[in-house]
Amino acid sequence: MPLIAKLAERLKRHPKRVVFPEGSDPRILQAARKFATRGLGIPILLGERAKIKAHAEQLDISLKHIRIIEPQRSDEWPNFIAKFKGMQRFKDLRDKDAEAYLENTNYFATLMLAMSHADAIVSGATSSASSALRPLLQIIPKQSHISTVSSLNILDMEDPDTGKDRELFLADCAVIPDPSSEQLCDIAVTTAALNYHLTNRPPKVALLSYTSKSVSSKNQTVAKMKAATGLARSKARALGIPMEIDGELQVDAALDIAVAQAKKVDGPVAGKANVLIFPDLHSANIALKLVDVLTRTRNYGPILNGLSKPAGEISRGATASDIFGTAVMVASQAIEHKLLYPTDQDDINPDVTRID
Repeated sequence: MPLIAKLAERLKRHPKRVVFPEGSDPRILQAARKFATRGLGIPILLGERAKIKAHAEQLDISLKHIRIIEPQRSDEWPNFIAKFKGMQRFKDLRDKDAEAYLENTNYFATLMLAMSHADAIVSGATSSASSALRPLLQIIPKQSHISTVSSLNILDMEDPDTGKDRELFLADCAVIPDPSSEQLCDIAVTTAALNYHLTNRPPKVALLSYTSKSVSSKNQTVAKMKAATGLARSKARALGIPMEIDGELQVDAALDIAVAQAKKVDGPVAGKANVLIFPDLHSANIALKLVDVLTRTRNYGPILNGLSKPAGEISRGATASDIFGTAVMVASQAIEHKLLYPTDQDDINPDVTRID
């Protein structure tokens, strides 16, 4: 069963509220309808109520079990203004300036997330990456052990050789142009942690380069990936996150056991990687879009990593299916791991069995 289907089944038992700042966009309406119809939680659409209803009517989409909020007409508007002005970054704003910020639905939705009025957010459908990302970076705190906010994409596919379901987590495909070894360490650890959270399997992390375990290369990027590998191993051990990490590896040696053996690359990750960490934004974004265009593999994200709340910052080219899948991923991220994957030892719900 594909990962998206597994997570959707679990969300039915632990439904979540996902806020969409661009509530009138047709793709958002379609994704929200699917999310609500499947009983995965409550989609919250921000925007002009009349406009959202008109677009839904044109598309013959029912708004049943979908919540619509017009920020300025919300009962919470005064509280949100006060909360916003209470933040250190915005404490010197006048009321009308704070109102101007929150009239932007990206800011209002992010504040909803920060104040637990929503469990996750999916933004970026109609705005630039910087416009969708800025409120999240300004309002949502980072995870306590992480100094880097990055992104990942999830490829939910079928293995061509075995026919078995397979997931690949790719990072960082959208945020940091040229990460340092310290930033790559954070990217590797947070991406692997989310992989474990969503799949319940110890991730195998490959830090990629154009060489595999080179002993002679003096290239700075190769050196960066080697250093990041060591840092990530240490950090993963310190945090107690189960994962295998290796690098630097060529992508074919990371993904194909036969290639790894032919190139005499061994270790627990060689040929078995399910988390790929790229040396820079160029290579990551190019690789992701190449796979997407040529194979049309199910591609969800970007999902932001390093924040203390689940957030998806999708591409303006995303389809309704992409948006729905990203909503499922971030909503599932909001479920505690022990609830998402209960075991016989967890006294949670005796009627819920583990699904692998």
